[in-house]
Amino acid sequence: MLVSTIVLQITKKDLPKLKDYYVDYITKVPANSLFLAKFNNVTITAYHSGKVMFQGQQAVTESNKWQKLATNTKGSSRGQGSVNEHDYMPPDTLFRSAHIGTDEAGTGDYFGPITVSAVYVPEEKIGLLKSLGITDSKTLTDDRIRVLAKELVKEKIPYTLMTLHNDKYNQLQKKSWNQGKMKAMLHQHAIQKLLKKMEAAPDAGILIDQFCQPSSYIKHIKQEGIKLEKQTYFMTKAESYSTAVAAASIIARAKFVKEMDKLSSQAGVTIPKGASSKVDETAAYLIKKHGLAHLSSLAKMHFANTDKALKYAKR
Repeated sequence: MLVSTIVLQITKKDLPKLKDYYVDYITKVPANSLFLAKFNNVTITAYHSGKVMFQGQQAVTESNKWQKLATNTKGSSRGQGSVNEHDYMPPDTLFRSAHIGTDEAGTGDYFGPITVSAVYVPEEKIGLLKSLGITDSKTLTDDRIRVLAKELVKEKIPYTLMTLHNDKYNQLQKKSWNQGKMKAMLHQHAIQKLLKKMEAAPDAGILIDQFCQPSSYIKHIKQEGIKLEKQTYFMTKAESYSTAVAAASIIARAKFVKEMDKLSSQAGVTIPKGASSKVDETAAYLIKKHGLAHLSSLAKMHFANTDKALKYAKR
């Protein structure tokens, strides 16, 4: 499988945010570095200079969490260039035209499903959605996301939504589907459903918020007998440029938040988001109360949190 190395340059004032996020996964502190952590099969090495290196099969996915804080991005996959150096970059005119955008939520969270949305924003609605505050969901509170998702529905913006629940996620993972393939299939199914709903493809095209190289995405869907739609583009941080992708990020996140609330209600305890030590402690509580097998309907079992939770549960 393709192993990537992504290097981000983070401002020194933001480095503590990364360290706090990975604090439970720090394995050592090499010379001249701030920390070295191993998380979801990715090795993250941060340096005092602000350079942060992500290495592993899911390096692109993991580094994308921090793109907002990055001042530059360098990447390689066996000699390839930047993650955005490919033939599928969108033209600047796309952002001012009607197009479909896709984004996902829940991929880095131990608990809860992965949700993916595809949204079509007509040209005449772009300005309106921007004025409503449709932007990257990562910059918004959950309450605000709920409000904006309702606004998108009120404006009758065409969209589709796919949800991969944990039972199915864990089944696919045991069949050697990595998260990249799962997301590729979810994105592609969301796009196909939306095109069918619209009964026509938008002239401007389709923009996918890039979580892996286009070649990997195409390989994933090809394995399942699916071809890439014409005029499909990929770019990282697409939600910062495309109103359609920003809208998709909000709808996907709103669904994820709703599913997490549902899980909390079913479990009788607040299910935390993310992959922190609080998540480990909650998982340990659920293991003690219901047994390890119960987690398969709530969590992504291959995450390192499972082993950490088991250790907590034995105390």
